[in-house]
Amino acid sequence: MTRVFCVANQKGGVGKTTTAISLAAGFAKSGARTLLIDLDPQCNATSGVGFTPIIEHPLVSGRSIPSSVDATAVAGLDLLAGTRNFGDIEILAHGEQAILDRIRSQLTQEICGYDFVLIDCPPSMGQLTKLALECSSEVFMPIQCEYFAMEGLVQMIEVIGEVMKRRKGKLEFGGIVLTMYDHLLELASEVENEVRDFFGEVVFDSVIPRDVAVSESPSHGLSVLDYAPRSRGARAYIELCMEVLERV
Repeated sequence: MTRVFCVANQKGGVGKTTTAISLAAGFAKSGARTLLIDLDPQCNATSGVGFTPIIEHPLVSGRSIPSSVDATAVAGLDLLAGTRNFGDIEILAHGEQAILDRIRSQLTQEICGYDFVLIDCPPSMGQLTKLALECSSEVFMPIQCEYFAMEGLVQMIEVIGEVMKRRKGKLEFGGIVLTMYDHLLELASEVENEVRDFFGEVVFDSVIPRDVAVSESPSHGLSVLDYAPRSRGARAYIELCMEVLERV
């Protein structure tokens, strides 16, 4: 059965896309056939694995997902690239019900050839994020270990809860991953303790450190696992992948 992860947070700059790319690369390296879907109009997941945004999004044109994916440099990892085309973005975000229903059908029926699918969402609680949640089996939420980490978190969880109720058990809270952790900052420890106290076992044990290699890797079109495999960030994401694989 395909596990579909929606990687979401309404705040930008929390490591959402980096987490999506790194998990996708990690799953593929474990031997699993993996698909990374870029639904963020910023298209950072697309450029982050070495591709350029496409002119027409296949989910808008109606082309099948299998015929629209690109094979990345990582064996076993495919990409459904994103678009910056304002017309396509508008359709994806505010399209007619018939179009949205077709897209939901594509995102649920045309991905069965993959073991894992990761959907990188926009930093918002808009229609694109809700659409991704409705088509996913699990939701991942990266949280930055800084002062505003909890800002808007309640609203995001409310949106996730609404989708969970509508889908009647088909969407689970996959987990929260703490990112950009700086062990030298007391604030980082305070944020971690607060998040773990509030959410308990939902929070992954693996913590992603603040690491220059993680920041540099997207500019080279590579995941940190390929750009700097011996870095602290790469090791942390490998540990996170292993933890996710164990949560069946």
